[in-house]
Amino acid sequence: MDLPTVDLPALPALLAAPAPGWVETTDVIVVGSGVAGLTAALHLREAGLHVTVVTKVNIDDGSTRWAQGGIAAVLDPADTPAAHARDTEIAGVGLCDRAAVRVLVEEGPTRLRELIRIGAEFDRHPDGSLMLTREGGHRADRIVHAGGDATGAEVQRALHAAVQRDPWIRLVEHALVLDLLRAPGDGPDGLGPACGITLHVLGEGSEDGVGALLARAVVLATGGMGQIFSATTNPGVSTGDGVALAMRAGAAVTDVEFVQFHPTALITPAGQGVPGAGHAQQPLVSEALRGEGAYLVDSDGKRFMVGQHELAELALGTWSPRASTGCCWPPARSTSSSTRGTWVATSWPAASPPSWRPAWRSASTRRPT
Repeated sequence: MDLPTVDLPALPALLAAPAPGWVETTDVIVVGSGVAGLTAALHLREAGLHVTVVTKVNIDDGSTRWAQGGIAAVLDPADTPAAHARDTEIAGVGLCDRAAVRVLVEEGPTRLRELIRIGAEFDRHPDGSLMLTREGGHRADRIVHAGGDATGAEVQRALHAAVQRDPWIRLVEHALVLDLLRAPGDGPDGLGPACGITLHVLGEGSEDGVGALLARAVVLATGGMGQIFSATTNPGVSTGDGVALAMRAGAAVTDVEFVQFHPTALITPAGQGVPGAGHAQQPLVSEALRGEGAYLVDSDGKRFMVGQHELAELALGTWSPRASTGCCWPPARSTSSSTRGTWVATSWPAASPPSWRPAWRSASTRRPT
């Protein structure tokens, strides 16, 4: 059947912000400093490119460090990528992108070894082999942890250290990206590919801190928008401004109904969220607990997941919120391994950045002080 169309109001192309007071150039701009952004920056450096990473608070204030669950990768000789793919597609209830699943299950071991190579330390047995366990949605032991339930913090630490070791990766913290810049082109709006960003850097540049970075490509790895909910396990910086940034620039944005959340959380009294993380962020209850045999019980001490799903407590978040609260809105869908929350806008024009004529009025060019 044909789906109804909805006419949405036109979005502004740019925010109402002052013109840039300073301009710099680089090869590639990466917006976001979580596992996606920092990994992209390191791979770009391996290609010989200069990279500027822009993040709106501190480098480790995103979602990555809060991840308590582990990393799924087929490392056990008795396990297979096909089995991992099957578990992932079952968890995705028919909504998985099969090409993405194939990349996930086939490249997972290589990416894990890359993290180990740059310094990430994962939990090991006395003989030095990696400890493997399982989490929701998995039917085999293929999850690697660091520090028990501190996997995200260890991955963030290792990536941060690797970025700091590279003198050709510049990190700009406390910088809110305002808009994507697009070069003149033959698009319906008279513009072409992305050629940079405008940003507001606290305490830098002009009095109001607005400047511009020009580049051959822009990678948006800004995370999700979990803070649209009044109670969420997402950190306070997950406000969706990266999605809005892409939309204003004309990017095609899909799957915005997928908002990643942690399947189990500790519900706290109003105004008592994670200390220092904002009142709307609720503390996580590690998935590793359920993977090692913990039960989910109701106020009467009854295991409410038994009979609800064949995996009981190891079922995905699709099931547990509905069973435990009686409702879940929007309807939750969760996958065993999520790559949602990363948007990429890239272009490789033949011209080098200084020769471009970006689609905003010119400003005096000087470096931030």
